[in-house]
Amino acid sequence: MNDVNVMAQPSTSDLQMDGLDPSVRALRALVAASPALDPATETVVCIPCFRRPQYLRRTLESLAAQRTHRRFAVVMVENDASKSESVPVAAEYLASGKFAGVCVIEPRQGNCHAINAAFETALQMFPAATSFLMIDDDEIASPDWLEQMVRTAGATGADIVGGPVFPEFEDERKRGLQRHPAFAPAYEASGPVPVIYGCGNCLIRRSVFTRLGMPAFDLRFNFLGGGDTDFFYRCMRLGLRFHWVAEAVISETVPQSRTSLRWLVTRGLRIGAINYHVQRKATPTIWLRAKLTAKLLAALPLSLVYAVCAILTERERTIAMHPVTVAIGSALAAFGLEPQPYKASKIVS
Repeated sequence: MNDVNVMAQPSTSDLQMDGLDPSVRALRALVAASPALDPATETVVCIPCFRRPQYLRRTLESLAAQRTHRRFAVVMVENDASKSESVPVAAEYLASGKFAGVCVIEPRQGNCHAINAAFETALQMFPAATSFLMIDDDEIASPDWLEQMVRTAGATGADIVGGPVFPEFEDERKRGLQRHPAFAPAYEASGPVPVIYGCGNCLIRRSVFTRLGMPAFDLRFNFLGGGDTDFFYRCMRLGLRFHWVAEAVISETVPQSRTSLRWLVTRGLRIGAINYHVQRKATPTIWLRAKLTAKLLAALPLSLVYAVCAILTERERTIAMHPVTVAIGSALAAFGLEPQPYKASKIVS
């Protein structure tokens, strides 16, 4: 087993990154690294981590088992500076020699801070890298995931590649929720698509970050979530190309807490709020924003009609009520009311 470089005092080993605000360079710390990093590495997998060390272990094991001849590195970002439960797991796998990489602490808490830290670290530390993939710390990659994503990007010339994330419910009785929009993949078949919506299974080319600039994920979505949706919609408006790979499967562990009625309702409200903010960014004038608000309010009665029709065909009533909660979430967000699930005190792992 190889030794791994672990820094006991994160504040003494700040990651130097050109172009970042000096205060960011002073806060972000490199806490574990492989003994040798190859700057010629062309593929990097990014993993934001927060209070799920037991799941992170499964994620890293799935990466170590990838069937590919490509050399890749892994960048992990611990977003809980106080407990840093992910750091020992990260250090263990970096020491094992199963793959090379680094672990960084991002002390500014929030979803977008963590993801931005992952991409910025990867871009800086691997200057030859052209493909940046992302997987969450509660997900498991299928053995050919990385190879299929990178190969598709090269073969199609797509700027962004996405793939499905299938839920694995801890409570088997909840398997009927697989069709719920909170868990169902956006597309079924491989091929070009207009846009993807989530970053839990994606590949982004380096040129995309050059086009959009840094930080990649808008910090206005930091505690709400949806920074990925906003990012991909901005890419779409720039004319960047998307491709879907149905075979590049990732599975996601879904704990019982995320199948409760309360969680599903909150999820719908959050999706509605995200939709509102993404659309609002494209409406620069007061008149256009007023029209957007009117449209969202008009969607409320329409969503009720849709829900009544869906109840007749869906065994899962939570699926039928989803469009209503989304419509309510958009309307509430227009008046400044929205959930903030990515605040540390409210996150359920």
